[in-house]
Amino acid sequence: MSQTQSNKSSFFVKRPILFVIIVEVLLLFVVTVGGAIATIKELDYTSAIWVSFTPIALALIIYLTWTKKWGSVGFRSLSTIPKRNWLYYFPLILVLIIIGIEGFDGVTLSKVIQFVSFTLLVGLVEETVYRGLILKAMLNKSVTAAVVTSSLLFAFTHALNLFSGQDAASTAVQIVYSLLVGAVLALLMVRDGNILPLILFHFLHNLIQFLGIESTGVNYFDLIALAVLASYTVILIKSLDKKKVVGSIAA
Repeated sequence: MSQTQSNKSSFFVKRPILFVIIVEVLLLFVVTVGGAIATIKELDYTSAIWVSFTPIALALIIYLTWTKKWGSVGFRSLSTIPKRNWLYYFPLILVLIIIGIEGFDGVTLSKVIQFVSFTLLVGLVEETVYRGLILKAMLNKSVTAAVVTSSLLFAFTHALNLFSGQDAASTAVQIVYSLLVGAVLALLMVRDGNILPLILFHFLHNLIQFLGIESTGVNYFDLIALAVLASYTVILIKSLDKKKVVGSIAA
C-alpha cells in the first residue's frame, strides 16, 4: 500500500469506533432533517425518504470514489463469490417468499416504477452504510464486533418507528426482525465480501413490503420469518471460518 493510500485510510483503520459513531450520527441527522422538511412541506412517506436518502447516496458516491473504497466495502464482481457459497443465499429467497405470501394490493405499473426506484435507493444506502462502511471499519476490531455493531445500529435506526405512532408490539417485532436481518446480511458479507447480493435482497424485500397488502399488528408470517432468520443466524455463525473470511473481505 502506498503512503497516500495509507494516509487516506488511517482514520478509517485507526479510529473505527469514532468513524462508526460519526457515520451513524450523520445518517440520523440527515434523515431527521429530511423528515422535518417533508413534514413542513406536507410530503408523503416516500417523498420524505427521497429527500433524506438522495443526499446520503450522493455523499457516499463522492466519498467512495474519492477514497477509492468501492471494492473494499464490497462492490465487487459477483464472480468473486464461490459457486458453492451461493447456497448460503437461498434462505434469503425463502424470507422473500414468506413476506410476499399474503399477496399484493392494487399493483399498477406506475406504482411498481415508483417503488422500484425508491426501494433501490434505500437498499443501496443502508447496505453501503451498515454492511459496507460500518462493518468494514469494525472488522479492524474483530469479526464479532463488526457483526454485532452493524446489526445493532441497523436495528436501532429502524426502532425510530416508535415515533411514527406504530404500536409497541409491531415495533418490537420490527426491531428484532431488523436485528436478525442485519446479522444474517453482516455474516454473509463477512463470508463473501460482496455487497451486491445484499443490496438486491434489501431492494426486493422492501419492494415486496411496499407493494404488499398492508396488515395491522403481528401475524403468523412475521413469526415464521423471524424463526427462519434466527435459525439461519445460528447456522451462519457455526459455519463461519473466521480466518478465511477476514482475509477475503480485507482484500
